[in-house]
Amino acid sequence: MAVSSGTSFILASISALFMFSGMQMYLSWLIATNIRTILGGYLGSLLFIFLLTAVGNLETFMFGKSFQVKIFPEVVFCLFLSVTASALVHRVCATTCLLFSIIQLHYINKYSQKVYTVPVPVQNVQTGKKKK
Repeated sequence: MAVSSGTSFILASISALFMFSGMQMYLSWLIATNIRTILGGYLGSLLFIFLLTAVGNLETFMFGKSFQVKIFPEVVFCLFLSVTASALVHRVCATTCLLFSIIQLHYINKYSQKVYTVPVPVQNVQTGKKKK
């Protein structure tokens, strides 16, 4: 069931807050083994997705449905916040968070292109000799 942009902003913000606090609460458990450290980076990339969703929905709520999230201010800001939050856990978490976030961003962009892109009509251009 779809929710409005305002409700989605609130849900994504609460989810991001829970993800950050969960990463901090289970810090000692996350850094105990190598695989858990990589899991901490994956959790950081989920934090990135929640932050990006919250920022995108806030902008949609404030500026209208036609406003789009752009690479420089929004995506870089959310990526910086999530990598910093992962770095508070472990340095390897920060690196894997960056890698997982870039991969997830690629697939989000690919899905967005498939769903929201309007197909451009093809015009027939005739090249050749003119009839007399």
